[in-house]
Amino acid sequence: MRRNQGLRLLIFFMFLFFLITPGFSQSAEKEKELDERVLAFLAKTGGRWYGMNVPEADGEILYRLVIENGYKKALEIGTSTGRSGIYIAWALSKTGGKLTTIEIDEGRYKEAVANFKEAGLSDYIDARLADAHELVLELPGPFDFVFIDADKGWYANYARVVIPKLESGGCIAAHNVSERRGRRGGYGGTEDYYEYMKGLPGFSSRILSESRGGISVSLKEKGH
Repeated sequence: MRRNQGLRLLIFFMFLFFLITPGFSQSAEKEKELDERVLAFLAKTGGRWYGMNVPEADGEILYRLVIENGYKKALEIGTSTGRSGIYIAWALSKTGGKLTTIEIDEGRYKEAVANFKEAGLSDYIDARLADAHELVLELPGPFDFVFIDADKGWYANYARVVIPKLESGGCIAAHNVSERRGRRGGYGGTEDYYEYMKGLPGFSSRILSESRGGISVSLKEKGH
């Protein structure tokens, strides 16, 4: 509840900024309406997310990463039923960007598409029903933000494919990442992924542990 209140305050002050800034227009009013629609959807569905979705705290991390860095070209590997995609696309609605998200399971894909529509974010999302092992290879990029939340043992392989398509200053975030093998709540395969990312020249990596699963954030340094 406190985290939702924090987001509401952030949105309120952003709206005030636009209100007192010359050039305030109908677009700011549309942004306010979208914020209210997304917040209402998240409040309504707070207790129904299950399975392979991020918790609220991690969704807010993704939102902040996009907003604070002004990312516009986002890729999500593993849509599930859409909670993480909603936070990412909501942020992209403010930066002028769009999200491409990939899900292999048809049932989860259809539920995600319905959730995106209900939240009012369909215009900011290109949802693909596909095998990410194949489609990630085909997507041309470039991307400035990538979120990986799919088959854990394949994380490093996804990273190897998207790194050449990642812009300087871009970010690869991954869910359920553990730095230590055997850590309670950890997921098999993510330790190897994190070791790989930490060893890459031109990247700085860390784990944000606001949830038990943890989100790793790897930033591609400027000039690389």
